[in-house]
Amino acid sequence: MLSLAMMKRLLLVCFLLVFAFGAKAASPASGEYIILVGGPSLYQWEHYKAYPHDHWWANFVRAARIRTEQLRAQLGPDAKITWLVYKQGYLDRAKQEHQDLLSLIDSVREKFNFDLVWFNAGSEVINYLNNGQPRDQMKVAGFEYFGHSNRACFMFDYSSNIDSACKSWLHDSELTKIKRGIFARNAFVKSWGCHTGEEMSKKWHAATGVRMIGAVGKTQYMMEELPVLVSQTDKWVN
Repeated sequence: MLSLAMMKRLLLVCFLLVFAFGAKAASPASGEYIILVGGPSLYQWEHYKAYPHDHWWANFVRAARIRTEQLRAQLGPDAKITWLVYKQGYLDRAKQEHQDLLSLIDSVREKFNFDLVWFNAGSEVINYLNNGQPRDQMKVAGFEYFGHSNRACFMFDYSSNIDSACKSWLHDSELTKIKRGIFARNAFVKSWGCHTGEEMSKKWHAATGVRMIGAVGKTQYMMEELPVLVSQTDKWVN
């Protein structure tokens, strides 16, 4: 017959086992967290402007790195994180910088242990969201964008191919191509670009059923923290 002390120890062991397996089952690692990174502008278009964009090539990469470090601390080392990075923008900026920027971005992948997927068109972003993983088994647990944007679209190559314009984008008229049901319940979605909250957030919610936090106004990318709102009258909405 077990003593009272032994029964207490047995119950404690059972409790710890149930807690461990329960925590594992509820882990966010069962979903995929996607970070979308746009490309920087080029000096040839920006140098004469009163307020030029992207003095530093890693404007968006640095912000994505800061966010990924936060996610690793929050979700753990095994959570699936994927970066989708606009490739041509960093190939073009590499000529200006005289550096292999793709290798530098890949070094961030090695440090934080995430998957790195290069893309060149908005249709590839939608395709990855829909089909990059078997979405009946692995939902999108989170989606965040770092890059140039306006009220209606993510602009992946803003002021790179064309001065103050772009040829690669994801427009809010295309959001209906994203399959409903690919996002996890309570998925976190946010655009850190300018003006997204003025139109695109509403179109995102209508198309996907998931709310996107976006800025009403402009955002400023920082060196050691996530982007901030430029003006006191600007705000985050979803």
